[in-house]
Amino acid sequence: MENPVLAEVTRGNTVESRHRGSAIVVDADGAVVFAVGDVERPVFPRSAVKAIQALPLLESGAADRYGLTEAEIALAVSSHSGEPLHAETSLGMLRKAGREAGCLECGAHWPMNEKAARALAKAGAEPSALNNNCSGKHAGFVCLSCSLDEDPAGYVKASHPVQQAVRGALEAVTGAEHSSERMGIDGCSIPSYAVPLRALALGFARLGTGHGFGPERAKAAARIRAAAAAHPFMVAGTDRFDTRLMTLLGARAFTKTGAEGVYCAALPELGYGIALKCDDGAGRAAEVALGALIARFLPMDEATQAAFAPLRESVLKNWNGIEVGRIRSAEA
Repeated sequence: MENPVLAEVTRGNTVESRHRGSAIVVDADGAVVFAVGDVERPVFPRSAVKAIQALPLLESGAADRYGLTEAEIALAVSSHSGEPLHAETSLGMLRKAGREAGCLECGAHWPMNEKAARALAKAGAEPSALNNNCSGKHAGFVCLSCSLDEDPAGYVKASHPVQQAVRGALEAVTGAEHSSERMGIDGCSIPSYAVPLRALALGFARLGTGHGFGPERAKAAARIRAAAAAHPFMVAGTDRFDTRLMTLLGARAFTKTGAEGVYCAALPELGYGIALKCDDGAGRAAEVALGALIARFLPMDEATQAAFAPLRESVLKNWNGIEVGRIRSAEA
């Protein structure tokens, strides 16, 4: 089965590139609202499921034990740009648990934000694990480990109690088995499990509504959504898609990017969850495809529609600032 085109890239009036993929929208009971392509093929969600991975941090009481703020909870579900506030907040989370940056096991890379990377290089400094886009999630893992009175060393391993708790949350929320046969290692070294897009969409519908959750899990999910809505900068960063979208829509949408063209979203007022995957791993295509789906289902007034337009169709400019094309959903 060949998946349909989700997004097109134009140059002038001609389509220059096409991105195929699959997408699905379901409600919290699992009923399919919309689907295109092969939504049963297992895919690695990568960072798109960080909000689900963070549920044990809140459910266990660790977040309250260490007094994590809304901004810190938002960072715990982020794929941030490594800007100074992101790195400082990650370090602050660790210090609340009596730890330092050296216990992070996510690896180091230069900030994704160019300005932050240039400033670091100009200062003659090297990037640390705090600049890793996953440092907030990992700081949350360290806090969870310490709260459980477990040694955080090796917390990235599938056998560690932290990852066992995370795996349990993923299985319970998505309803899909997270088997060792479909386990891979993510960029930040934790386990990643391939599951169908349908299961990811269901997980996000539940995350957005609390449907099927016990009281503590429903409370934890609501706190995560509220934190992201209040601090969208922490979830991504300057001029990033998730930050721009949640700044505009607030609590009406929770969105989360994953590597290799994966995107997931929850629309709480509709009770919908969305999951999509671009076959070629193109993030640029995943963004506009998600924007188009949100615009299709979420009611917006005229002013909001106008402000939302750049999120469903991106303008491409050359080095002289001349508009040369667009990235748009295939429905455009």
